[in-house]
Amino acid sequence: MPRSIHSTQPPLRFIPLRFNPFILKITQWLLPLLLRFRTRPWLPAGIVNIEARNVKVLAELYQQFQAGKIRFLIAFRHPEVEDPLCMLYLLSRIVPKVARQQNIELKNRVHSYFLYDRGMTIWAGDWLGRLFSRIGGVPVRRGRRLDRHAIQTARELFANGKFPISVAPEGGTNGLSGVVSPLEPGVAQMSFWCVEDLQKANRSETVVIVPIAIQYRYVEPLWSKLDWLLSKLELDSGLPMKEIAQGEQQEIYYQRIYRLAEYLIAEMEEFYRRFYHQDIPKIISNEESASPNQVLIDRLHYLMNIALQVAEQYFGLQSQGTFIDRCRRLEEAGWSYIYREDLPDISTLSPFKRGLADWIAEEADLRMRHMRLVESFIAVSTYMQEQLTADRCAEIALLMFDMLSRIKDTTLPGRPRLGWKEAQITVGEPISVSDRWANSQGDRHAVRQALSDLTRDLQLALQEMIS
Repeated sequence: MPRSIHSTQPPLRFIPLRFNPFILKITQWLLPLLLRFRTRPWLPAGIVNIEARNVKVLAELYQQFQAGKIRFLIAFRHPEVEDPLCMLYLLSRIVPKVARQQNIELKNRVHSYFLYDRGMTIWAGDWLGRLFSRIGGVPVRRGRRLDRHAIQTARELFANGKFPISVAPEGGTNGLSGVVSPLEPGVAQMSFWCVEDLQKANRSETVVIVPIAIQYRYVEPLWSKLDWLLSKLELDSGLPMKEIAQGEQQEIYYQRIYRLAEYLIAEMEEFYRRFYHQDIPKIISNEESASPNQVLIDRLHYLMNIALQVAEQYFGLQSQGTFIDRCRRLEEAGWSYIYREDLPDISTLSPFKRGLADWIAEEADLRMRHMRLVESFIAVSTYMQEQLTADRCAEIALLMFDMLSRIKDTTLPGRPRLGWKEAQITVGEPISVSDRWANSQGDRHAVRQALSDLTRDLQLALQEMIS
């Protein structure tokens, strides 16, 4: 997340693909260093080991792809910002190694094109867009109903590119290794388009989706680091100190996280009641038998809905769809106020008109912060209760850190690193798209149902791999 925006900005132009094998080679060579020291070289906190399961399936798919028998899309889980680096490591190092061990002949380089959020260059810098364009990246505006440049480029690459294409169907990170956020329908739609394009060209390749799950775990016990992080969050939030009754270590940290969450939710409820005139009842849950944790989750979801409504009312948007749908629409609405495509040359504006444009951009940025708060907690439910581990406690605590950082207006990503981590990558069984497309031909309802079923089955496949 960038610092506050106080002035209107030039339009976010599409960054065309300029693939450069030499740049890709350098990036692959630097991967071990990037994984270990991606953000802060002086901290012992990065990815020190990547394990992968069922890689033979992926190696065989690349062999069939290079033989012209299939086209495939890699749909990978996206819990953390390190995921693309882990995927690049999987394709450039692990897959070729397994292929050699299994006597699977691969003629060409193992790589994939990939879609990335155009907004990444806003907080990381324009250099990232230039790098991504040279290693196979295609930027996409997530909230646009029709991002023509991205759709046309991705569709062409899927059907005709010399590599497969990778997409994170969740659309963004959720910070939780054990929960898959609701999937966006883009992967299913792209796959159906690819079948159609091949049919029109009288080509016989089969189109498949291969789901890939990524999970992380800390190498060393991190209770002391977690204690430091929670103490910092308690201090920054103004939560009064309180002695926690003795008990199991996991239970003590759960109580601290629960108490902090309850305090933050109560503060935000009062914030929206007082300053945004929102009617938030004192009792949210109607279930008398609901557990304290469920009551807290109900209050969180109600608060998330209120936060989105505050932003939607400003931009004149309807409160329709899932939390993710609403966040995407708000992001695009905010960008249209900040990155003004109707003002191709803002330097030619009169001081008066420039002042008005800056005013609108600054206010749009402030309204979008309500949506950013919601984004961090979309996948949070009974996550810790299901499996009370140090890793899960740390993930929830880091989401709280992100929330406080956004409110304090500090730059993200700047979250603390709690220690070295290992990545576990699991390659799933391919899902045939060609068969589903053939069975869906008839009317629009049948196609919509087939797309919905494919998205659902992909969601189940990813969730089963991390369960």
